[in-house]
Amino acid sequence: MRTLLFVLCLLALPLPAAERVISLAPSLSEIMLDLDAADLLVGVLEGDERPAALAHLPTVGRYGQLEFERLLQLAPDLILIAPGSVPPAQQAQLQRFGIDLLIVQPQRLDQMGEAFVRIGQRIGRAEQGERLAAEFWADLEALRQRYRREQPLTVFYQIWHQPLYTIGGEQLIGDALQVCGARNLFEDLRQPAPQVSVEAVLARDPDVILGGSNAELSAWQAWPQLHAVRTGQVWAVPNKGLERPSRQMLGAIEQLCELMKAAR
Repeated sequence: MRTLLFVLCLLALPLPAAERVISLAPSLSEIMLDLDAADLLVGVLEGDERPAALAHLPTVGRYGQLEFERLLQLAPDLILIAPGSVPPAQQAQLQRFGIDLLIVQPQRLDQMGEAFVRIGQRIGRAEQGERLAAEFWADLEALRQRYRREQPLTVFYQIWHQPLYTIGGEQLIGDALQVCGARNLFEDLRQPAPQVSVEAVLARDPDVILGGSNAELSAWQAWPQLHAVRTGQVWAVPNKGLERPSRQMLGAIEQLCELMKAAR
């Protein structure tokens, strides 16, 4: 019995704070910066443009494909993972190496604060994580109050144009639309990024159409019967930060809300 109690006590002890961290998603690297923990990062994924503070860091592979030899040379004691950044088989291999993995998957904006707290606790910056979460929630609520509408706009959010992809329900971008007094046209679909038809968009007739660039959105001009086209409310998203769940997302949401403020 004493042996069992001793083992249970050991299991209950908190893990030591990580000192060498690899981030496998740009959003997680940004959260490390938000937590004033850039000094703990020893490696990142190759890909998107990095903040200047992380420009010197070595890469450990590309999105979906790790380079294990390089990663192990960096001797991390914690790897931050976003869903999809590492295939399940490679995650399992990392676990076999005995490296601590922290999978961060906020699916709603209100869960962002929890992500800050979890990472902060794991790297010995619990106070910073809690403060960052409180600031995020307060700023998010302020945006909701500033941009709320009695009658929400319906928005078709175009991820890609050929074929036509959008966002489904329970997505961070859908939450961002709600902050701006709008709702996702296809919020009833459960897939994260469902493929839809032009006919389906025509049938639902959104107030606003948003997409990555004006070039990708130009094809909608062939459908002047759409309210969004008729009123000139087909717009490129002003800030791609909507796709990276970190503190900077608040600024991206505010830009989006300002864009849609005058929408009819």
